[in-house]
Amino acid sequence: MNTEVFSELFPLMSTANPQVLEWLLSVAVEHEYPAGRAVLMEDAWGNAVYFVVSGWVKVRRTVGETSVALAILGRGDFFGEMAILDESPRSTDVVALSSVKLLSISRERFIQILFKDPQLHHRMLQLMVRRLRYANVRLQMHSSPPAVKLAHTLVSLAENYGQETPKGKEIFYIPFKDLAEVTEIGVEETTKIMEKLHEKGWIDIDATNQAIFLVNFRQLTNLAGKV
Repeated sequence: MNTEVFSELFPLMSTANPQVLEWLLSVAVEHEYPAGRAVLMEDAWGNAVYFVVSGWVKVRRTVGETSVALAILGRGDFFGEMAILDESPRSTDVVALSSVKLLSISRERFIQILFKDPQLHHRMLQLMVRRLRYANVRLQMHSSPPAVKLAHTLVSLAENYGQETPKGKEIFYIPFKDLAEVTEIGVEETTKIMEKLHEKGWIDIDATNQAIFLVNFRQLTNLAGKV
């Protein structure tokens, strides 16, 4: 991967200078995992920052034998940055939803480059604030109807990671259980709403090719905005 592709793929790197990008790529470690494989265990948080080159992962909280999906991340996103800054223990891990390719940069080298490149430091703070705002929106939607909350999840995933196709924005066919947990509604409700959206022609579920197409993105966006 060259520096131009790296910068275009990851918004975090959009303001970094070419020298910084070259150095980061020279020290980055490549990883590939199949679907279902844990890519980051709870005792590994704080060791590195991970960048999703391709594929989809979920961040989940695990307590004993029970696990709940907290977030779904796709191509161009990153994780692990907060753990390297506060050095607190984590009770979460990251699991591949699809086959996934990652780049990791060690804690020491990432912190080193933040001090060297103020623009990169500022950009990371911007993206972290954006995540906090998204979390606040989810809190505000706590009492919203399930369909509104699920539409918001689908729209957010499409805006952040979706690929434009003739059929509409394409996202990965995320298991309904994970969609339900991230949206904080029941699995049965999620299944019924997804089937209804499919019947209305707003989405097209292609389980064979592991894809969901947001066919009527405008209607979904309108529904998601009914907070």
